[in-house]
Amino acid sequence: MKNVCFYFKIHQPYRLKRYRFFDIGNDHYYYDDFADDEIITRLAESSYMPMCDTILDMIRETNGAFKCAISVSGTALEQLQVYVPECVEKLHQLAATGCVEFLAGTYAHSLASLEDPEEFMREVKAENELIFRTLGIHPRTFANTELIYDDDIAMLISGMGFDTCLTAGAKHVLGWKSPNYVYNAATAPQLKLLLTNDKLSDDISRNFNNPEWPEYPLTADKYMDWIAALPAEEQVVNLYFSMDTFGSFLPASTGIFLFMKALPRFAAERNITFAMPSEVSSKLKPVDELSVPYPMSDIDEARDVSAWKGNDLQREALGKLYSVAERVSLCDDRKIKQDWEYLQSSDHFYYMSTKNMADGASHAAFSPYDSPFAAFTNYMNVLADFLVRVEEQYPESIDNEELNSLLLTIRNQAAEINSLNKEVKTLRANIINDDTLPVIEAEEVRPHSLVTDAPREAGEKAPKKRAARKSSAKTAQKKTQK
Repeated sequence: MKNVCFYFKIHQPYRLKRYRFFDIGNDHYYYDDFADDEIITRLAESSYMPMCDTILDMIRETNGAFKCAISVSGTALEQLQVYVPECVEKLHQLAATGCVEFLAGTYAHSLASLEDPEEFMREVKAENELIFRTLGIHPRTFANTELIYDDDIAMLISGMGFDTCLTAGAKHVLGWKSPNYVYNAATAPQLKLLLTNDKLSDDISRNFNNPEWPEYPLTADKYMDWIAALPAEEQVVNLYFSMDTFGSFLPASTGIFLFMKALPRFAAERNITFAMPSEVSSKLKPVDELSVPYPMSDIDEARDVSAWKGNDLQREALGKLYSVAERVSLCDDRKIKQDWEYLQSSDHFYYMSTKNMADGASHAAFSPYDSPFAAFTNYMNVLADFLVRVEEQYPESIDNEELNSLLLTIRNQAAEINSLNKEVKTLRANIINDDTLPVIEAEEVRPHSLVTDAPREAGEKAPKKRAARKSSAKTAQKKTQK
């Protein structure tokens, strides 16, 4: 029996307003609220909410037989809460069915997995917390930004406790292998990998409304015939889409929602079931391990990360941004923390891509800028102001090693204080419980390392025991500093 996993991604960044050189140092608000409001509202009305209603109908009409997964970035969920709260309610309804699995990811749909492992793990934690607060669900399956994945990232994902990861079924990685199996990561054998079937996904997202496509028009029974015709041993077909595809890129007038609603009926006739990724992971065993030494993604035909790191502009911007990651992590300024989150969105670097100059207008179609150079200039102006604000918190004269040393000292001192407090409680408890000891006021009981000797006459020598204790304390202090 074949399993079909549908994955729908919802992501929107906080778009930057036009920010000029002369704004640096004078204007610390970077975002185009009007554009964010207009875009998220339009997409929610034309795409997100109609698609959520379609999924709800498919679940109800099949008595829960239809199942799928949804990935929502933290920045998109924030905007939906502010501008279209009724869409968040739709997501609540989907979560309540038990037939929709919400995936873990990075909060700002960032490239942190490629640049800073600690920041990557912090972002994933923040995203998981937001999903739980908003929808009451703890994500079990991980899907990185645009399905970015390699062997090093696999170890980070596994280390965070995930046992299933969705990534791209890139041909240059798979070779002769099929994406329609469960694999396990070469560097983290306990992590199961679910790979997207790019061809079957593109048949809907790219060709559904393409009259020049040889298979046009695409119908639900034809589509399920193709899945049923796959070799019997290929047990899982993973189909990955941006939810914008349904209702926005493919308007309702194309019949895309009717097509989706018809799929479960034809699937049942062909003994094809729908499943959530965690179900597939628990039911099916990996057939082989998959090694991915270089990062791959779901973007462009190259299926690599050149969409974000393919030119000097992008690498310069990324390098400048993540050069202050450690300083921002030490910062207590809420606004700096928020800007740091929003400036990491991968979209900012995607707009700087020059690949569209050689490969068509795919990148330019999504950019609000006239050119990649305009995107770079605007972003760097914003980043320059942000870096000045971080500099005010932690000057560049203090290097990262010194910051880490200071942080380590603070942590050691906190640990020592906790240890001393525990010792105080123990001593107090012993004094209260031991009837043979004289009654001592609790305020006078202190850890032995803090107890002072009784006053001595001038010139009186300290007892040898006190001198030994003092020497021991110095030795312990040196170890703590090391």
